[in-house]
Amino acid sequence: MIRINLLPHREEKRKAQRQQFFALAGLAAVAAILLVFLVHGVIAGYISSQESKNEFLKREIAALDKDIDEIKRLKEQTNALLSRKSVIESLQGGRTEAVQLFNELARQVPVGIYLTLLKQNGNKVTLTGFAQSNARVSTLMRNLEASPLLERPDLLEIKATTQGNRRYAEFNLDVFITRAAAEGEGKPGSATQAAKQDKPA
Repeated sequence: MIRINLLPHREEKRKAQRQQFFALAGLAAVAAILLVFLVHGVIAGYISSQESKNEFLKREIAALDKDIDEIKRLKEQTNALLSRKSVIESLQGGRTEAVQLFNELARQVPVGIYLTLLKQNGNKVTLTGFAQSNARVSTLMRNLEASPLLERPDLLEIKATTQGNRRYAEFNLDVFITRAAAEGEGKPGSATQAAKQDKPA
């Protein structure tokens, strides 16, 4: 006897396949969503970590900028103090040098020489005055050359002139200060003499 299966087995098979496909698709979708969330979480973690590092670097850079500004301010103050110190030392050295210069001129200017003008520019000193004779000017230049404080006397001009019915040699010369010798001198407080600057009558 022949048996015929009249049940819709093909339809049942297709239905089972569709269910299996939907189940696999659902699992794939869930897996994809989980993977997306996982990747997003990892990337968000990296971004958060990098932002934290950036904030830390910004704070450190701001602190370093403040330190640099403070260092600049201290450097400016230091330079200003060093500049003041240099000016004070220069003034003190110049004051000592002026006293030593007048003392040395008082020792080296011979009798018969009358200084009317003394002008200093750096280590160059210009002397203007009158002499009773040209020989007195020569003596003055020799004395200046032999001085431990002065050197290189240079006669710029000498000419005959008359003052009060008396003839004089009016001269103008340059001489240079030997600063090393000036620094080697003793304290200027013990010296009290000054160069005569009287114009002859």
